[in-house]
Amino acid sequence: MVTGLAWAVRGLLERTAMSVESLTYIDLADRLDTSPEAARSLVRRLRLPRLTGNDGKVRVNVDLTEIQYRRLPARSPGGQRADIDALNARIQMLQSELAQLEVENNCIQATAAGHRADFERERDRSDTIMAEALRLTKVAMSARETAARLEGELRSRQSRRWWQRLAG
Repeated sequence: MVTGLAWAVRGLLERTAMSVESLTYIDLADRLDTSPEAARSLVRRLRLPRLTGNDGKVRVNVDLTEIQYRRLPARSPGGQRADIDALNARIQMLQSELAQLEVENNCIQATAAGHRADFERERDRSDTIMAEALRLTKVAMSARETAARLEGELRSRQSRRWWQRLAG
């Protein structure tokens, strides 16, 4: 006599044994509603056991209840065309931005060249003023030396007595 627990175990074993199937890539693709190449890729990705039969076809032992496969929606050619049109529009927008940035760059370079010319002119003017200041400093020092020499001579003559001044 078989008890209730034995029936439950037998039912579980039968369901488990029945859910594993040996399918070719074409059969698996039909069950998953996809292409044989997608089925082959899925088998490789999931590392399912494969066996080559006598007829040369590869059979895969798979439990379809454990596979959670969802087919990606196919892209329509119109959708691709819309993507291409959007990308072309983006390219044109970026090219117009590039042209605008190049114009701005040229304006900035022209302004920088003007500032550079002003800088060069001011540097030349500063060099000229500095040379003139050095020349005037040299003249002033020479004048001070001459004044000091003349002052010394004047003091030496004033410090002599009257008869020394006459003699010479």
